[in-house]
Amino acid sequence: MTSAAPHTLPAPGGAWTHSPPVAKAVERVELKSAQFRREREESWRELERLVDRVESGGVAAVAPAELTRLPTLYRAALSSLSVARTVSLDRNTLLYLEGLALRGYLCVYSVRATVADVLVDFFARALPAAVRQAGGAFAIAVAALLAGVLAGFALTSAQPDYYHAFISPQMQQGRSPTTSTEVLRSYLYTHGSAIDELQAFASFLFTHNARIGMLCFALGFALGVPTLALLFINGLSLGAFLALYDSRGLLVEVGAWLSIHGTTEFLAILLCGTAGLMLSSAIIFPGSQSRLANLAQRGREAAVIVLGAVLLFFVAGLLEGLGRQLINDVGWRYLIGWSALAGWAAWFVLAGRTRRERMPRP
Repeated sequence: MTSAAPHTLPAPGGAWTHSPPVAKAVERVELKSAQFRREREESWRELERLVDRVESGGVAAVAPAELTRLPTLYRAALSSLSVARTVSLDRNTLLYLEGLALRGYLCVYSVRATVADVLVDFFARALPAAVRQAGGAFAIAVAALLAGVLAGFALTSAQPDYYHAFISPQMQQGRSPTTSTEVLRSYLYTHGSAIDELQAFASFLFTHNARIGMLCFALGFALGVPTLALLFINGLSLGAFLALYDSRGLLVEVGAWLSIHGTTEFLAILLCGTAGLMLSSAIIFPGSQSRLANLAQRGREAAVIVLGAVLLFFVAGLLEGLGRQLINDVGWRYLIGWSALAGWAAWFVLAGRTRRERMPRP
């Protein structure tokens, strides 16, 4: 716990070298200060001992009865400080009381949560609540991605040459309309010579999607247009990829191949897009606040969602690097992928709901 440097309570008394009238006045102040200290010093010392123990060992180092007494002693110290300033007591006593009051404030009012408490609160309350509050932006992000998927699928199905326009050679990794059906199928399963190509493509796909997600968030400052464009373009690539496999009768199998990790990974991209749209809405629709103040507030909420997206990208990487490499059964791939999506949805919708959120609407 961060605390102010403690001041030591000065010893009373001392020699004076002033002229007789001044010396008498100073002596009266000294007597007043000594009497003031004598009446209150015991409670100051008690508060100082409690603060020392809290600072060194935390709240657990203080007995419940002493912990209950801590706010009373703190308020008494504040009262002493106020009186000391009013009657102009000696400077050393004032400094001691100011330091003691500051340390007492930190013990009484500062947050004493552990790292585990902070993490539990973030995942159990803060993140799900932030996602629920951004429901409108999330719906827009989903619409942009789905529009891209449908457009990419329809255009590539009608004209296969669009495939090269929507998917770069680096992302194709040898998959193109000229590739044979058997080779396309071999990329979906971890056996034979396809395992190295599959791992390389999985790594590339994860890196590509994570980069897209971060860009969707970062470019939200540009009024949301680049964010929506990136979501749409990513959807075009996915739609074209699905259309290629659909043309060979492999849509079900490629859907399973993508589902085991893609449900989590694309949800992370959508969350990043949601965060970017939150930034843009703060600039476009500032409300009663200034744009800068609204952007600061919405930016904190968006940052919470992006941290959640990072977690989802990590989980997607595990599913991609382990689950999809080890599981070749189509049914199990669908089950794992869509069960994961259902789990994420339940978490975001239900976790950490306040009493007001749980109450049915009339």
